[in-house]
Amino acid sequence: MYKLVAIDLDGTMLNSEGVVTENTKKVIKEKLEKGAKIIIASGRPIDSIKTICKQIGCGNYFIAANGAIVYDMESEKIIYENFLEKEKVLEIVKICEENSISYNVYTENAILATALKYNVLYYYKENLKKSEKNKINISIQENIYDYIKNTENEKFLKITICDDTKSIFNSIMRKVRKISEIQTLDVEHMSRKKIMQGTEQLNLDYYYTEISAKNTDKWNALQFLLKEIESNEKMQIKQDEIIAIGDNMNDKKMVENAGLRNCNARKYAIFNRSSQLCYR
Repeated sequence: MYKLVAIDLDGTMLNSEGVVTENTKKVIKEKLEKGAKIIIASGRPIDSIKTICKQIGCGNYFIAANGAIVYDMESEKIIYENFLEKEKVLEIVKICEENSISYNVYTENAILATALKYNVLYYYKENLKKSEKNKINISIQENIYDYIKNTENEKFLKITICDDTKSIFNSIMRKVRKISEIQTLDVEHMSRKKIMQGTEQLNLDYYYTEISAKNTDKWNALQFLLKEIESNEKMQIKQDEIIAIGDNMNDKKMVENAGLRNCNARKYAIFNRSSQLCYR
């Protein structure tokens, strides 16, 4: 019997408009009623995942920022963290600024951006459908480098770099990979999302990477969470009692280590159909 299901959001639980369908909610509810734990494991920031957790009633915990955070919704506290060092963030920001490429810095409380583009534009459009308390905090800064340099006690989850031209994107990635004590998400395909512009649906396509502190991944965060569940709830969950569902390279380690898995990196989304746990 599988006791825990770890599910990615974008490209997996959510449809192309970023919505949890009624069918998905129904199936998740059935699994919860049978005693399974549903854990969202996403690259999204805390506030965005909180909103979705409340929609589906998935329980106390979730994994955010690709494993940089494990969050306890009951106590409203971060119980595990692996953040980027400020000096590394400044080094990456400097490279992006010198090469005029779009980037965002994810902090514990906000997404720092210079403009509403790519993934930040997508989150901005999501915000328009949310109540004020459930919106993602998008902070537009004229000079992110100076903002970070002068801030104190800020925690940095990850950096996203985006561009719609592959050659430009790849040239920046070669420079970023030379930085020590970080890890970059190697994504071979474009992110493809849909947004509404008035009454017209537009495609939002771009190349991207996510940069985190070394050894940040969803599987490491999930291992910490298993110990937390065992300690607090006296419930032991073995590795082969876990189902992992995802569609991207940031899900790879989690999917490969779960009891039910598909190790083809480009076909993780097959779980949507084969396990019948969620539908798009």
